[in-house]
Amino acid sequence: MNTNEIAVMHKQYVMPTYAPGLALVKGKGTKVWDAEGNEYLDFLAGIAVTNIGHCHPAMVKAVQEQVATLVHVSNIYYNEKQPQLAKSLAEKSGIAGAKCFFCNSGAEANEGLIKLARLWGSATGKYEIITMRQSFHGRTLATLTATGQEKVQKGFAPLPEGFVHANFNDLESVKNAVTSKTAAILCEAVQGEGGVLPADPGFLEGLRELCNAKGILLLFDEVQCGMGRTAKWFGFQNYDVRPDAFSLAKGLGNGYPIGAVVAGEKLADVFQPGHHATTFGGTPLACAAALAVIDVIEQGALLENALGMGAHMVEGLCEIAMKHKKWIAEVRGLGLMLGLVLDVPALPLQKKLQEKGLLTLATAGNVLRFVPPLTVAREDIDRAVELVAEACAELDDEMAGQSSSTCQCG
Repeated sequence: MNTNEIAVMHKQYVMPTYAPGLALVKGKGTKVWDAEGNEYLDFLAGIAVTNIGHCHPAMVKAVQEQVATLVHVSNIYYNEKQPQLAKSLAEKSGIAGAKCFFCNSGAEANEGLIKLARLWGSATGKYEIITMRQSFHGRTLATLTATGQEKVQKGFAPLPEGFVHANFNDLESVKNAVTSKTAAILCEAVQGEGGVLPADPGFLEGLRELCNAKGILLLFDEVQCGMGRTAKWFGFQNYDVRPDAFSLAKGLGNGYPIGAVVAGEKLADVFQPGHHATTFGGTPLACAAALAVIDVIEQGALLENALGMGAHMVEGLCEIAMKHKKWIAEVRGLGLMLGLVLDVPALPLQKKLQEKGLLTLATAGNVLRFVPPLTVAREDIDRAVELVAEACAELDDEMAGQSSSTCQCG
């Protein structure tokens, strides 16, 4: 099928929750191809999902072997892959007494965090959760209410009670939101959908101190920054802070749907039989995929690669920003979770880069997000920066042409 045929069928049978443009049919490493055979350098990675690249041989092998062995048995029975994955995540978290609950997506993982916090606080009447403005936590009713963006909440009232929003990187704002009903504070180490905005170190440290002082929980949403995206296993590890629990998804399965809640000893045994459940969470197949992802990250030294390649890309993007000071404000992010912050809408630059063969994503209106696979090579970074430079120069000329035009009226 060609792109037009795919698009026609999509329009007829798929709900229009997205507005796709390309029809991608194949991927390998950092590259993808559309239905017409055009090649693209993928610096979106399924929105920070394919952290070890498309169709990595080790993951393909692990999934194929597991499909031929055992796919699903339900959580009524043990499966050997699930505790292996839980052990690996618990150890990498550095959180004492950590245990895991597995689910299918980031939204479900954050729902799990919310339920865990409410159950923990129920005996003392604590149920409110403070989240940050411009955050993003999912699209279910609870998680879109937790999300600090009115645009994702519009039309879904009445929203669930028990969520309070404070300002990101503003400790006083959070302190002012705490009441006797506060059970937890939920935060991202880097606000992805909010514009690739990292937390200030003092902010996260202040949240930990506040939670300790007030006897409330500190929860982190690691759905987008987790699994090496920020050059650490988890985003919070860039700071001298440990949460009471955190959520995972996206890069955990490299495209195979899996989410997780990782909880420290304070919360590890709060859920008991009957409190929370899932049909498909933590299947042998999902856990086999995630274990392969972890092994590839470790064996390939991909955390180190994310650090080095991220720094190299920042250097290149900063050079571009210096040449276009009139409309490029800054470069920010951690590891290979980077944003080019503009003083103009980012969508035109995203579209121009797609035409040139580089996939990125505009977010928060004026930020172009780069989240390539952690396997990205130096030559891929150099090519991406070259394409960004070309696109920015073209936009510069277009904007200059628009500003120099004069009115011919009257």
